[in-house]
Amino acid sequence: MNYKTVDFVGKKKLFFLISLAILLVSIGSLAMQGLNLGIEFTSGTRLDLTLEKDFDLEKANKELETLGYEKPDTRIAGNDNDIFVFRTGEALGNEDVEEIHQHFKDVYGNDVGKQEQKVTPIIGQELAKNALLAVLIASVGIILYVTIRFEYRFAVAAVLALFHDALFVIGMFSIFRWEVDLVFIAAVLTIVGYSVNDTIVIFDRIRENLSMTKPKSWDDLAGVVNESLQQTLVRSFNTVLTVAFAAAALFLFGGESIRTFSLALLLGLLSGTYSSIFIASQVWVSWKWRSMKKEQLKTQTAE
Repeated sequence: MNYKTVDFVGKKKLFFLISLAILLVSIGSLAMQGLNLGIEFTSGTRLDLTLEKDFDLEKANKELETLGYEKPDTRIAGNDNDIFVFRTGEALGNEDVEEIHQHFKDVYGNDVGKQEQKVTPIIGQELAKNALLAVLIASVGIILYVTIRFEYRFAVAAVLALFHDALFVIGMFSIFRWEVDLVFIAAVLTIVGYSVNDTIVIFDRIRENLSMTKPKSWDDLAGVVNESLQQTLVRSFNTVLTVAFAAAALFLFGGESIRTFSLALLLGLLSGTYSSIFIASQVWVSWKWRSMKKEQLKTQTAE
């Protein structure tokens, strides 16, 4: 060891406590208020009406109330804040949609654009089921690959970090009531892949250093992990910064349709980098040391 390494392992309890606090807040939010599910996962109609720039939301809501829609679920969207989004819990008929469109054209002019999404309960349930299945299949595939490539302790630690990242992002969307749509699922799967990729790079370095060092004590094992993290730290930060710049550009200039994806990706990158460095390796080293102690005890008993 030619340089002074940072004692990541020595601070593992602090890292675990930080993650535990964040995840408890996320789980609490999910339990109390759930997710703001988009129309793809529920049912009903989403109507996007393109109005004038920076239109008054309260005035637009009153126009809906004159048509009989009490306390309408609405919000402003679009890069120029010119899209009036109206959601209903039940699918609207074509005549209802056309009536709303015509009314807003009468009020805001003939240039009012219309985009409609309609989902029935059966379609919403099927999409939610497929999304959950996709996440489970991805998790099983990762466990199998890492177990074959490394060992089961690495696989379990990597998957724990993966769930840490996914739960963090889902929890943030729950806390801030950001809408969850199909694009969000794609972002979570991307986060899962990125997080595991970064973790595997670190694990690969730990495995290389293990084969050269052959640790016998806790200090030896912790030293291997600390040195491996130090050796991959710059690479991890440089990689995440590169991807974060691209995700930030997408968030700022990519438009409304992929804003959820880029926001979830940014949060996932932040969490993935943290968990790869401060959580996955700490889980592995704690577990590995327990198994080493058991083996040492067996050897001493046999002697």
